Amino acid sequence: MPILFIIFIVVPMVEIALFIQAGDWFGLAPTLLMIILTAVIGITLLRQQGLSTLYKAQQKMNQGEIPAMEMVEGILLAIAGALLITPGFFTDTVGFLLLIPTFRHYLFKSVLKNKIYMHVQAKHPDFDDFHTQKDPQHNRIIDGEFKNTDD
Repeated sequence: MPILFIIFIVVPMVEIALFIQAGDWFGLAPTLLMIILTAVIGITLLRQQGLSTLYKAQQKMNQGEIPAMEMVEGILLAIAGALLITPGFFTDTVGFLLLIPTFRHYLFKSVLKNKIYMHVQAKHPDFDDFHTQKDPQHNRIIDGEFKNTDD
C-alpha cells in the first residue's frame, strides 16, 4: 500500500513542484522544450542499451548459460523507458539513472538479488545455498542435484 501511495500521490506532487520551479526559473517554453528533449534523448539511449542487452543475452544463450543479469537489465530498461516517456524531471532523473549500466548492476547486486533469493527461499523452503560448491579451477559456482542409482 505505501508504494502505491508514493507512485500515485507523492511522485506527481514532486513533479508538479519541479514543473512550477523550472517554469519560474526558465520560463514556459524552455521548460516544455526540456521535457520533450529529455524524452527524445532518453528513448534514443534506451534503444541503444536495449539492443546491447539483447545481444549480450543472445551470446550467453549461445554459450549455454542463463542470461539472468540480462533479463533483470531488460526489466530495468523497460522501467527506465516508462519513466522517460512520462513527462517530468524526477521520473526522467530516475529513468536516466536506470540507463547507467553500473547503477543497474549495483541495484541488482545490492537490492534485487537478495529479494529474489528471499522470494525463492519463501516459495521453496527446501532450497538452500548449501548445495552450491565453488569450482576452484574456474572460480565459479556449480549447482546440481544427484540421484543415487546404486540401490
